[in-house]
Amino acid sequence: MRLLASWTHWARAENYTLAAIREAYTASFALIAAGQCPRFRGDVNQDAVEIAKLFIAYLEDRGVLACLPAKPVAPLVVEFAAWAREQRGLAETTLSTYLGTIRPFVEALGERPAAYDAVTIRAYMTDRARAVSVARMKGISVGIRAFLRFLIATGRCRPGLDHAMPNVAGWRLASIPRFLPDADIARIIEACDGERRLRDRAIILLLVRLGLRASEVARLSFGDIDWRQGSIRLFGKSRREELLPLTQEIGDALLAYIERGRPALAVPSLFLTEYAPLRPIDRITVKCLVKRALKRGGVESHYRGAHILRHSAATAMLRHGVSLTDVGTVLRHRSPEMTAHYAKVDIALLAAIAQPWPGRSPC
Repeated sequence: MRLLASWTHWARAENYTLAAIREAYTASFALIAAGQCPRFRGDVNQDAVEIAKLFIAYLEDRGVLACLPAKPVAPLVVEFAAWAREQRGLAETTLSTYLGTIRPFVEALGERPAAYDAVTIRAYMTDRARAVSVARMKGISVGIRAFLRFLIATGRCRPGLDHAMPNVAGWRLASIPRFLPDADIARIIEACDGERRLRDRAIILLLVRLGLRASEVARLSFGDIDWRQGSIRLFGKSRREELLPLTQEIGDALLAYIERGRPALAVPSLFLTEYAPLRPIDRITVKCLVKRALKRGGVESHYRGAHILRHSAATAMLRHGVSLTDVGTVLRHRSPEMTAHYAKVDIALLAAIAQPWPGRSPC
């Protein structure tokens, strides 16, 4: 209520009426995205905008606002989604990311794949590259290439058209892994102490000790926890079923949340939202939870999502003597190259194996 009141106070001051509440939300979201803080009451900028979106959904549910018609999805995109689920086993989070890149592609090139050619595909990719970062461009390239392979597999366009996709400049595994030191991890865990944050503590421990992804945490159910064998069952990328150890620390945190913190809602999902409407959490909830924990713990980091804790778990295991093979097993990497990426942070080990420069003597 406090967050919503701060946002509506700003909306009134900007002369927005109830009928124009969607325009007010769009304007406030645009200001936040541009780094310009609207004059809300208190330091509640991003949270207030998120609550405003929830309030608009409530008004639509009560019939105060008319629901906006959903934007139609091209039949070709719908068919790709079904094919990706059934034939490729894509997780819903990955598929959602792909669809976000494929819809604009189909809108730009049309719904006749037989008319696609290398020139139009490359022109589209070149135009997109002018407006997004290299990392984002790589994601767009992956999604569109998967879509082209679907078109080829179903006979809608000629074979080999996926090779018309230009490569995005970059070197594989060239960057340094992003991670937080042990002291910051301890502060994040301490920031989740207390009876009011039993859920937060259990989720943070799953992220920093086992390196789970946000979507994997959100999908956990009671059936995935084997208390007798001390294991957690996960369904990772491509729906692969894998087991991880349930440590004493994580098990105690989960039991504390189940017994004293979890709302009494008869659903199999392990983690639920704290406030009405009560429902299973999603990966965005986990991301926001981590962001708030970092803020409470006073941890300064440019990267504030849940994935920074997965990187931190990997580097912490390496620093404590765990082999790269074992780290890859915990993180469930399919390629050893991905795990080797984390070896770059062990400066002491790298110094021990580094060869002297063959040129002139050091100063």
